[in-house]
Amino acid sequence: MIVVVLPAYNEASCIGALLESFIEAIEEESRQCRFIVVNDGSSDDTAAVVQSFADRIELDLVTHPLNLGLAEAMKTGLARAVETSADKDIIVTMDSDNSHLPGLMFRMVRLIREGHDIVIASRYRSGAWTRGLSIFRLMMSYCASLLFRSIMPIRGVRDYTCGYRAYRASIIKKAFAEYGREFISEPGFSCMVDILLKLRRYDPIITEVPLILRYDQKLSSSKMNVRKTIIQTLVLLAKRRLSSK
Repeated sequence: MIVVVLPAYNEASCIGALLESFIEAIEEESRQCRFIVVNDGSSDDTAAVVQSFADRIELDLVTHPLNLGLAEAMKTGLARAVETSADKDIIVTMDSDNSHLPGLMFRMVRLIREGHDIVIASRYRSGAWTRGLSIFRLMMSYCASLLFRSIMPIRGVRDYTCGYRAYRASIIKKAFAEYGREFISEPGFSCMVDILLKLRRYDPIITEVPLILRYDQKLSSSKMNVRKTIIQTLVLLAKRRLSSK
């Protein structure tokens, strides 16, 4: 079983198109998928759009009454996935803004079945493309990748921040068993880095596949506060670097 975790905040304009693409991909691949959508206190019709797919996909819609941010939405989604998945299942996380293409997921799943523990859709592998993202955001992401690769290298990883990933369910279960709710303890977008750094202790086999990032298909506004994200990520980097000495 493939379990897809989708954190969503005010994505009514995008998530319907994403779920339609998922349905097409699932039918083509003849694969069984279950969706856990975490509606993180949206003030638009995100929940209603998602609920309209309830008779077409296996759906678990979880709603936060208030907007708690990406880290809490990811924590809720992964915790629910752990509770309802077997060790042999595969947990996939991705953005809900239609910038990540569902077709790539099946390539990532195959790599998990071939023996990898984590597969990351990477912007820094040959064959990757990005459409619709500003030069500033591109440079910021690339500099962050260089920084992490230099200071906290993880074998097989170049893209530390992309949220499009596939995990062997057993490794996420192991992390929640050890850390509990503190498995995801960093705020905002830095939580994706935090997840990787904590999973390092289990010596996972990690690989990456080239990502085609379609930011030009994103109709909703960006949820990232760039200045805050930079500060949070640098604080996390310093904290993990010091704790490893």
